[in-house]
Amino acid sequence: MHESKCTCPGRPHRVVARGGTLRGWSVVVQDRPLNCADRATCEDWPYQQKDEGLTESSSSYYQVLRVAVTATEKEIKVAYRRAARTAHPDHGGDAAAFRQVTRAYETLIDPTRRKAYDRSYAAGTLRNEDSDGEAHFDAPPAGSRASATVHRQANVRNTAGDPPVYVPPFEDTPSGGVPLVPLSVASQQVHGMPRKRGIFGAEARIQREMRTVQLLTRQVLPAIPAARLVNGLQSPADNSHIDHAVLSGYRLALIGSMLLPKGAYAWDGRTLNHGGRAIAPPQLTHVVRAMQDIFPELNVTGWTVVLNPGGNLHEPVIDNHRRSAGALEAVQVVNAAGMVRGLKEFLAAGPAPNTVNVPVLARLLRGMH
Repeated sequence: MHESKCTCPGRPHRVVARGGTLRGWSVVVQDRPLNCADRATCEDWPYQQKDEGLTESSSSYYQVLRVAVTATEKEIKVAYRRAARTAHPDHGGDAAAFRQVTRAYETLIDPTRRKAYDRSYAAGTLRNEDSDGEAHFDAPPAGSRASATVHRQANVRNTAGDPPVYVPPFEDTPSGGVPLVPLSVASQQVHGMPRKRGIFGAEARIQREMRTVQLLTRQVLPAIPAARLVNGLQSPADNSHIDHAVLSGYRLALIGSMLLPKGAYAWDGRTLNHGGRAIAPPQLTHVVRAMQDIFPELNVTGWTVVLNPGGNLHEPVIDNHRRSAGALEAVQVVNAAGMVRGLKEFLAAGPAPNTVNVPVLARLLRGMH
């Protein structure tokens, strides 16, 4: 093994070659500022930087095989044959990478294993970076175990009302590869619809969830073009489901719903109290924390919207009872008007709210029931 330095465009880096060659995917690229000497030795750098899906360190089987998350069985087989030919040691490849290709194929070709892999929200790609070289990390919410750091842009940041920007851009897809999700899918604001699952109370639940979908699509999504609503996610914390998730830039809101008659309710952080009766809302806190651990680059919060049978967005009235002023919670319990107002503020206040985070969206779409 020997080391070579180069001056190709982009971030400073080092190229380490196995077997004395600087060609092929066996080249390992590492970020490290160095003085450069020979530009010609790394003319494939732009390709190698985006082709890390074929390295042992990659954590996405879809990237390993260079297929979209919507790939069919036939597309997976074709991609496996192509990747195996490149990675096989008999063709100048590396044994570790060939094992990675084989593991990816064995997982994605088996419907049961692929379903389990998708619903585990396995990482979709390496960390995305913007033009100034710093990732847009947001501060984690209260109660989170994440350790994200805030990085502010030096230039004027975009607003939530600006046209959506896709990260990474679809035109940057490497030669011979495909994006994690097609542009036609990533450009849709709503993905999936409530559907029957289980036996008891299915119709009532579907109607309640449909009202929430209508509320979000009419009141929230038009104001934030980059926001993407994903319905019916599998919970990573247990065997339950997440009714709705709204992704905008680097913020993710998980939403559940209840249907209660009008009146005044007091929320004490654990139950809704009304007329001497205590009502426990859906348990979202552990789900929020699980999703925050899975997506440390995001700010994840939970919202329980309490709907009124008559359709009045301001009913029922919900007061924070015996709660300290300004206290932050991992899950907010609000009526429809409160959710619309709070959700807009939450999503629009994040860094780069006009960004469609394609790798995160792809992972969420894989987790749909």
